[in-house]
Amino acid sequence: MKSSFISLFLCLTFFVVSAPVHALDIMLPLVYEEQTDVRSWLMSEKLDGVRGYWDGRKMFSKNGLPFHPHPDFIKTLPPFPLEGEIWGGRQTFAKTSGMVRKKAPHEGWRTLQFAIFDAPEVPGGIEQRLLAAQEWFRANPSSYAFVIEHHPVHDAQHLQAELQRIEKLGGEGIILRRPNSPYVVGRSADILKVKSYYDTEAVVIAEFPGNGRNKDRMGSLLVELPETKIRFKIGSGFTDAERETPPVPGSVITFRYYGFYESGIPKFPSFLRIRP
Repeated sequence: MKSSFISLFLCLTFFVVSAPVHALDIMLPLVYEEQTDVRSWLMSEKLDGVRGYWDGRKMFSKNGLPFHPHPDFIKTLPPFPLEGEIWGGRQTFAKTSGMVRKKAPHEGWRTLQFAIFDAPEVPGGIEQRLLAAQEWFRANPSSYAFVIEHHPVHDAQHLQAELQRIEKLGGEGIILRRPNSPYVVGRSADILKVKSYYDTEAVVIAEFPGNGRNKDRMGSLLVELPETKIRFKIGSGFTDAERETPPVPGSVITFRYYGFYESGIPKFPSFLRIRP
């Protein structure tokens, strides 16, 4: 009997420890298209940090993995959820990512800040949610947290000028928020990321079937960069006709992207056209 109880306890312990961590249900941006009218939208710099979610007690990654911040980093955070970037400054993503992945609190967190862009459970539109966060930190100042400044967009020229200014400073891009927009889970047209994109070519290796509305037709392509032989998938940018008759293996396509990850894989690749 005792042996059976111990076995059951060990099985339950293993289940708890090995239970998978699920991605958080959070709001995610779409990519800005030039034809979108964003006059009067709110814009802010897109900080190249590690996305963090404060649930009122603990801090997690967007994939639901727990972070282990220094106690000073979180001691003045509010009892309500916040979202933001754990940020060490422009062009410090690799260093910041390495710091936050450590499994115990350490002094490195003192060189970082929590740059807040939303308070998801505060009622109202984005303006009300940002105001609630600002009011909290006015009453509870922190050396390790701040609310990202947002400014209205006058027109497309204003947006492009601000994008160029930020990129010259070494910034990543801009985030746009539709005025009075609610917090919704998943990809939302109420929040857009704006970056200067590049384009290059890749060789089609294979086709993968789609799901949902793309069932029974192409969902994504496996492609390879000719110079580095790095392979990755492209699943966006295709018209319905292109999904019905996709580029065949061996053909060369042009795609757009927004820089590279450390692995050499392009960021946010999107199909443009087949090279004639």
